[in-house]
Amino acid sequence: MAGGLSCPSGRVQRVTPPGQKQDEPVKQDGLVIFLTGSELGALRPCGCSGGQLGGIEKRSAVFNSVPASQRLVVETGSLVPSDREQDLIKFRILFEAFGRLNYDVVHLTGRDVEIARRLGLLADPKPPFRVLHAVEKGQSTVFTKRVTIGGRDVTVNIVSFDSPAAVLQPPSFILQPPETPSINILILDYADPKPLLEGYPEELLIRSWVSYGAECVICPSSSDEPQVLSTPRRGPLVCTVGRFGRHICRLGVTFGSREEGPQTEDRQKAGSSDFKLQTSNFKLHFESIPVGAKLPDDPALGQLYRQYQQLVSQSGLLESYPRVPLPAGLAFTGSLSCKPCHEPAYEKWNASGHARALDALKKAGSDRDPECVICHVIGMEYEGGFVTEAKTPQLAGVGCENCHGPGSAHILSAGQTATTPPKTACVKCHTPEQSSGFAGHQEEYMKKIAHGKERAATGKVKE
Repeated sequence: MAGGLSCPSGRVQRVTPPGQKQDEPVKQDGLVIFLTGSELGALRPCGCSGGQLGGIEKRSAVFNSVPASQRLVVETGSLVPSDREQDLIKFRILFEAFGRLNYDVVHLTGRDVEIARRLGLLADPKPPFRVLHAVEKGQSTVFTKRVTIGGRDVTVNIVSFDSPAAVLQPPSFILQPPETPSINILILDYADPKPLLEGYPEELLIRSWVSYGAECVICPSSSDEPQVLSTPRRGPLVCTVGRFGRHICRLGVTFGSREEGPQTEDRQKAGSSDFKLQTSNFKLHFESIPVGAKLPDDPALGQLYRQYQQLVSQSGLLESYPRVPLPAGLAFTGSLSCKPCHEPAYEKWNASGHARALDALKKAGSDRDPECVICHVIGMEYEGGFVTEAKTPQLAGVGCENCHGPGSAHILSAGQTATTPPKTACVKCHTPEQSSGFAGHQEEYMKKIAHGKERAATGKVKE
C-alpha cells in the first residue's frame, strides 16, 4: 500500500500558543494525536467573504505547534464526494498534501480506496504515510506505532471497521497480550452512527469497544463542526472530526493515575468538542481547533493549491461543464442589452460588485474553476449561458438575468412579455459556507442592490 508522491514542503510555520515566545520550544509531556477527515474535496474555503474556516496550506501551523516526536497526524477518510473529474484532481492533490504535511496514517473509506486504486496511488513502494482501510470479509488493516509518553513506552493502535458486524469481531491486536500500555482508536467507516445501525444496539457496541480497551471511536461526520457523541460515564470517547477541513481535532494523551479508577470523567458533554476523560491508564483531552484565516500559510502547500488551479484550467472543465436547455426557446442576452430601456437600473448595477464578480476570481486564480465560476457569471448551468470570458464576454459577472431570468423574449416584445424563470435566488450562492455574513442580513444587502425606481424587498427583486 502506498500514498502519493511527496517532496519537502520547505520552511513551515507553526502556531505560537498564548504566553509562549516566538520560536520557543513547545513544552509537551504527553502525546498529541491530530485528527482530520471528511475533507469532501474542500482544499480551500470559497473566499468570497471573510470569517471562513479551512485551507490545507494552514494545517502546518497547527501540526507544528507540537514537536514531531510527540505527535501523530491521522486522516480519517472521505477525501472527495464523488468520482467526477474535478474530484479526481482534488484526490491527487490531497494525497500529495498529506505527504508534505507528514501525516502518519491516512484512512481510506470504501469509495476512497476505489479512487486511489483507479489513480494508481496505492502502488508507491515507499509511501510517505501508512494507508489504512477496511478490507474484504470483515477484516481490517491495523496501524501500530510505538511512542513515548512521559518517559514510558506506549503502543498506538488504529483500526478501521466498515460495518457494525465487523465491529463485533476483535481486531488482531486484541488477540495478543500487549507488551506495553496501548491506546486503541477505532474508525467506523459507515454512515449514520447515531443511532449506529438497527439490529446492533448501542449497548452491544459499547461493550465491544470497552472489551477492546478502546480509548477513542471516530464516527462519520454529519456536521461541519466536530462533535462528541459519547454519553457520560458510558465507554470511550466517541466523536466526529467535522467536515470540509474547517477544524482540526486535537487529542491530548498523558498518563493518568490508576488510583482514580477506570472511566471517571473530569468533563464530558455530548455535542461538545471540548472533552476530558480519565481511563485506567490515560488522561485524554479532546478539543477542536478552528482553521482560521489568521493562521499563517505554508508556502509550499500554497504552491500545491496553485498547481491544482492549473490542472483544473488545463483540463477544460469549464467548457465541458454539463448544461441543460433553457425552456421555451429563451436565451440570455447580457446586461448591456437591458440598458436602452433601463438605463438608471443598468448604471446602478454597473457600479456594483456584482458587475465585476468574475474579476474577483481572476485575482484569486480561480476564474477557470467551474465550482467557483458558476456563482460569478450568468447562466453557466444552461445552454446559451456563460462558457468562458473569451466566448461569452457579455455574460461575465452577476447580471440582470441572474435575478430576472433570460431576457430574449422580453427584449423581442419591447417589454410586453415579462421575464420568466429560470431565475437565481440570492441564497443559492450566498450560502453560509460561501457568504458567512449574508444570513440574517438579507434586507440590508437587498437595499445595496436596489436600482432605478424599483424598491428592494427581502429575498426578491421587483420586476
